[in-house]
Amino acid sequence: MVTSTHETSHRIFQDHPEVLTPVFEALGLPPPAKATIEVLSPDATEIKPLERRVDTVLKVEPSEGDGFLIAVEAQTAPAPDKGFSWPYYVAHLHAKYGMPVLLVAVCKSRPTASWAAGPFECSVRTWTTQSTRPFVLGPNNVPEITDESVVARQPALATFSAIVHSESTNAAAILELLARGMRSFDKATAKYWCEWLEVGLENTPVRETWRELEKMVATYFPGRGTLFEETYLEGKAEGKAESILSVLDKRGIPVPQDTRDRISTCTDLDTLTLWFDRSLTATAAADLFADA
Repeated sequence: MVTSTHETSHRIFQDHPEVLTPVFEALGLPPPAKATIEVLSPDATEIKPLERRVDTVLKVEPSEGDGFLIAVEAQTAPAPDKGFSWPYYVAHLHAKYGMPVLLVAVCKSRPTASWAAGPFECSVRTWTTQSTRPFVLGPNNVPEITDESVVARQPALATFSAIVHSESTNAAAILELLARGMRSFDKATAKYWCEWLEVGLENTPVRETWRELEKMVATYFPGRGTLFEETYLEGKAEGKAESILSVLDKRGIPVPQDTRDRISTCTDLDTLTLWFDRSLTATAAADLFADA
């Protein structure tokens, strides 16, 4: 089933080919910014009723060397049929355009990434006629963004990285850093990347965490009428307290009733903001009040 997460994981390459930087580096090619990249039709159909479609196909003309195609497939879980369809995609595109094809599989989970690396072989006894080895972009080779300045310089790569690492144990911390890095954006840019990420995180455990962090981004656009600002201002302290409790609950951290009361009755926004920041990494509810 095609999901919003699936769509975002490959559509981002169409609008922001700089996300291909890890691929270009691994192949020893100049950065994507120095290449001419054209989006091609993903249709790999020959004659109906057999219909096959690649998620995204890009034609790359690097500043050095010959051109090639990149076929991008977003994969959320192992799928036995891909062992047949992926070789078909590669062979069809190679024949249609007369250019070599690099198949890139985008995976969020390490087990899926390991499976997607293949090889997927067509063999008769000891003879292999065809072998397909996708280039996998996953948690093992897409770097985690740990520097706020990188978010400002490379927002597409930072957003893509957060989606790829959305199932890792430190996903919440990655998202918090991303939100802090977005403080340097103008309101339109912040809204654009916030929405990309919210859609890309659909059906993942950290989507609600990001929705709360969006409110932190909103506070940097006071009086400008942004959607984020309006959401943040509704409820003010009450809403902040609810956000803290929501994060703790979703992270599976027990919250005693007296602690819930202390958070819910607090009206100081600075204090609530501090507690919210701590709720993202706390291992126990008491960690919120470490030096209180």
